[in-house]
Amino acid sequence: MQVDIKTSDVRPIRQTFSHVARHIGGDKPASRYQEATLGMQPMVNFHYRPLWEPERELYDQRRTAIQMADWYTFKDPRHFYYGVYTMTRAKQQEGADRQFEFADKRRLIAQADEATRASIQQVLVPLRHYEWGANMNNDYVCAYGYGTAITQPCIFAAMDRLGIAQYLSRLGLQLDGNQGKSLAAGKQAWLELPAWQGVRRMMENLFVTKDWFELFLAQNLVFDGLVYPLIYRQYINAVSPATGNGLAMLTEFMSDWHDETTRWVDATVKTAADESPANAQQLTQWYQVWIDELARAIEPLAALALGAAGSEALASIKDDLDARAVRLGIKAKVVAAATASVVKPATAPAGVVA
Repeated sequence: MQVDIKTSDVRPIRQTFSHVARHIGGDKPASRYQEATLGMQPMVNFHYRPLWEPERELYDQRRTAIQMADWYTFKDPRHFYYGVYTMTRAKQQEGADRQFEFADKRRLIAQADEATRASIQQVLVPLRHYEWGANMNNDYVCAYGYGTAITQPCIFAAMDRLGIAQYLSRLGLQLDGNQGKSLAAGKQAWLELPAWQGVRRMMENLFVTKDWFELFLAQNLVFDGLVYPLIYRQYINAVSPATGNGLAMLTEFMSDWHDETTRWVDATVKTAADESPANAQQLTQWYQVWIDELARAIEPLAALALGAAGSEALASIKDDLDARAVRLGIKAKVVAAATASVVKPATAPAGVVA
């Protein structure tokens, strides 16, 4: 008996969803990232307006001074959507957990000298509260931002900040044998230590900044662009040898996370700046105000972390951030006479409380 096996080629009627096709220019295969991002935000047929802001829609482009012809022009170069994001972070957490177990078993942090442990308690442990503030700010951008291409990675970043705060808490617990005294001392430093008050004041000012894109730039580009190199590069490199390099091992995730997140932040800011000269001017205005305010607020922290070398280290980091901003289409140095009509006074950023 002869059996003939025939195959048939079943072709899909459509290659992707219609709302995705409208963004990628026709009916063609789309990536998982594109299908999980493009056109996902509701735009019409809302049942009600926000009671706290009845002049706006639930999702409203007018909540920022930045204007885009298409808000899905923004792209996350990491192509993070929920599935890829959670798998990536789960793998990183497994590595970080092993590092914490190794350091705890060998008491790398607890056996450091008293001066080193006191420094870690005053410089690193209070950063838990900075990370909580950064979580709140990215939550705000997610809540009031426009377009899933912006809001989706912002909520991922917000959750990352909580994870980093937890890692800092675990690091603090290794200072005192899991007694929790170091966490209480770190909170007290955040609230009362003079070196932290400028940072805390600026974080609270960010809480009342209404324009969500300004908040995105101030937190994720400027604030993090100053704090992360100062602490996780300069400070860790200076202090880690006294812990048998255990401190560098326990903060490796933070360093790697910042390098990864920088790609997304830069891509977002550059896309907005390239959209129009008006956007580039607005971003420059915001950057000029916040870089001065935040650098001035961080100066006491730099001195606490690095002593006499802190001022020079912070100046170098600020120069590097200015160069980064220029690459993104932001004018890092503005001539006052030429921009007096568009640049806010350095002492009064939008939403800043005196």
